[in-house]
Amino acid sequence: MNIKIQSIRGMNDILPKEINLWQKIENIIKKILNSYGYNEIRLPILEKSNLFNKTIGMESDILKKEMYTFFDRNLESISLRPEATVSCIRSGIEHKFLNNKIQRLWYIGPMFRYERPQKGRYRQFNQIGIEVFGIPNPEIDAELILITLRIWKKLGLLNYIKLEINSIGTIEDRIKYNKDLIIFLKKNINLLNFKNIYINPIRLLDSKNIKIKKIIKKAPNLIKYINKKSKIHFYKLCKILNKNGIKYNINKNIIRGLDYYNSTVFEWITKKIGIKGTICGGGRYDKLVEQLGGNKIPAIGCAIGLERLILLFKNVKNIFKYKLKIDLNIIILNININKLKLVEYIHNKIPKLRIYINYNNLNIKKQLINSQNINSYFVLIIGENELYNKNIILKNIINRKQLILPKNEIIFYLKILFNNKK
Repeated sequence: MNIKIQSIRGMNDILPKEINLWQKIENIIKKILNSYGYNEIRLPILEKSNLFNKTIGMESDILKKEMYTFFDRNLESISLRPEATVSCIRSGIEHKFLNNKIQRLWYIGPMFRYERPQKGRYRQFNQIGIEVFGIPNPEIDAELILITLRIWKKLGLLNYIKLEINSIGTIEDRIKYNKDLIIFLKKNINLLNFKNIYINPIRLLDSKNIKIKKIIKKAPNLIKYINKKSKIHFYKLCKILNKNGIKYNINKNIIRGLDYYNSTVFEWITKKIGIKGTICGGGRYDKLVEQLGGNKIPAIGCAIGLERLILLFKNVKNIFKYKLKIDLNIIILNININKLKLVEYIHNKIPKLRIYINYNNLNIKKQLINSQNINSYFVLIIGENELYNKNIILKNIINRKQLILPKNEIIFYLKILFNNKK
């Protein structure tokens, strides 16, 4: 019996025809982060389960239903990371790079959650995370928002994404709020999940259920329960955003899905991907470093969901794949020449050129058709006549014009054509 081999549900391949679009978007984001002085950190995919148990919240769906957790050979419980903020903090405490230092960091990689796969949501999904440690004032909140804003602008997506912000105060503030929220929700107990009301009622604020959303509109407003310091912080943040011309909506129901957030929370949302449209979300977590055994260090971060971002990009730009152009396709026609030596010679002189060479002895017509298929700018052709006369043909694939050049001048012309690419 033939067994069909397939990937695990919700864990998808990113194929060569798609990867260039991923690389294009990732490179744009990386350049912007580097321009703001943020440094990359690379973190392990596996962590001790206790790291997440301490921080995410015991009643969170992530802990109860979604984490991939198992025992290793030493019978220690380990988990595939469902998010990377706590991994970043674990690394900072372990390697002591958070002590009395401001750190601006970013990372990229897969996260894992066992949830129902749908368009834009997978069990293995990719994020670019941004984390800042050691800055308590609202200017850094605004900087993160400005960085993400610049990313959307560079990608041409700003008209399709909206910023929503809120302040959720401290854990103590939310405990007080929960008491009054439960009293309110009891009046509508027949429409709600009884267990959710008592265990973690605040999560209902962010529900996408239409009936629940109607009820929540009349619920007590969380902003009235938060402490004075958080209110001042939020007021200052709004003032900074206003001064910088950043449009936003204050959404009292934004709480984020993780219990460690406090004060500022924000989301960049869209209606153009047909699902829960959060492209980027984050907020402050000023007590999390201390909670994990480090010093008392203020912090803020956010994460961009790459699958959703790329889905949005495809939808609004009508781009389903992005072909990187080949700078130079080398065609050698039935002559005895060291092909590898020629390619390496050009690479040594102009290292950044994307060069393609077909080692099959196809005829010129097929090789020129292939040059169009691989999206090549120019073709370099060497046949018997060229070898004898020590010449090379350089052909423009787009306008079909060609030059016959002395072999010893080819590098000079290639540098001119590709703007002195080095």
